[in-house]
Amino acid sequence: MPEAVIVSAARSPIGRAVKGSLKDVRPDDLAAAMVAAALAKVPELDIRDVDDLILGCGLPGGEQGFNMARTVAVLLGHDGMPGTTVTRYCASSLQSTRMALHAIRAGEGHAFVAAGVECVSRVSRGSSDSPDNRNPVFMSAADRSRETMATNASTWHDPRDRGLMPDVYIAMGQTAENVARLRGITRRMQDEFAVRSQNLAEKAAANGFWQREITPVTLPDGTVISADDGPRQGVTLAAVEALSPVFRPDGTVTAGNCCPLNDGAAALVVMSDTKAAALDIEPLARIVSTGVSALSPEIMGLGPVEASRRALAHARMSTADVDLVEINEAFAAQVIPTYTELGVDLAKVNVNGGAIAVGHPYGMSGARLITTAINSLQYHDEHLALVTMCVGGGQGMAMILERLA
Repeated sequence: MPEAVIVSAARSPIGRAVKGSLKDVRPDDLAAAMVAAALAKVPELDIRDVDDLILGCGLPGGEQGFNMARTVAVLLGHDGMPGTTVTRYCASSLQSTRMALHAIRAGEGHAFVAAGVECVSRVSRGSSDSPDNRNPVFMSAADRSRETMATNASTWHDPRDRGLMPDVYIAMGQTAENVARLRGITRRMQDEFAVRSQNLAEKAAANGFWQREITPVTLPDGTVISADDGPRQGVTLAAVEALSPVFRPDGTVTAGNCCPLNDGAAALVVMSDTKAAALDIEPLARIVSTGVSALSPEIMGLGPVEASRRALAHARMSTADVDLVEINEAFAAQVIPTYTELGVDLAKVNVNGGAIAVGHPYGMSGARLITTAINSLQYHDEHLALVTMCVGGGQGMAMILERLA
């Protein structure tokens, strides 16, 4: 059975939504730029030999609709390249990479582009967030969530235990508050983790770490963007502690201890090891295994725990075998119990900072985490990485990577 290897990676800078550096760039144009950049890194690969372009997008509507993957292929002049757009919300491009892995292992292709994009600045919010689009079965659950926002909820209880439907549309901040209550994650713990993320990302930027993986983007007016809009400079615990809760009056989740809204895109070229060898391309990393899991939508932040365990089991590994761990920082409230319950030393987690600092463009983030994991393995001279993330709607996803170059 052929192995799936990653032979190139390209990611855009990450912009802050609405007011940031990429707000004027269309998502299909941004994705096309990153796909072109990833393919340009492997000139040995004939574009006609790419079996499929698999593009992840968290909110595929508006400018992000109309099977954007196919739009991207045609924009690049690759009319003969198939394209499909997939969504697993926050893990959409982790899913696109997983699909490339599965196709290669099944012998149904040897070269794939796995990409992801999200431009929150330009997404049609009505495509996903409008109450008119929600299944009315969940309305009572949504009403309960709104009540929770305005009351002191001492803890979280599975709504099914009370004969209620969990709210699949629940606001992500509410899920973070639920996880914090359920696992005893205090405001101080969240703020300290957030400051760690910002400070590590700032240090990594100063050391040139992030520049190693960023592909500059040229704006419509000719301006070149070559760095992330984040992290924030000189973040202190005192400054983060001064912020007010966002989702509940008595809550612990603030704008300082969760990820911002963002724009960005990333692309990977995934090949069979036999194809890479035939073309004399040195792979960056091997995809060892993946895992996906599900749980109540109302505590979706704990999703990475079981997903990671499944990926590790498929690889016949334990967390002790892993050198570095990239956990998507949707909320500090969910990252802390994730690495704790997995038994991972914090010293291995997001060693260059994470999404709280650099951002989380939903559909991009899976591919960005993979890119960062490979970069980090190289930069720190390590061997194995675990990439994992929670997923809106109540899921988790994980992937194990082995550095090859």
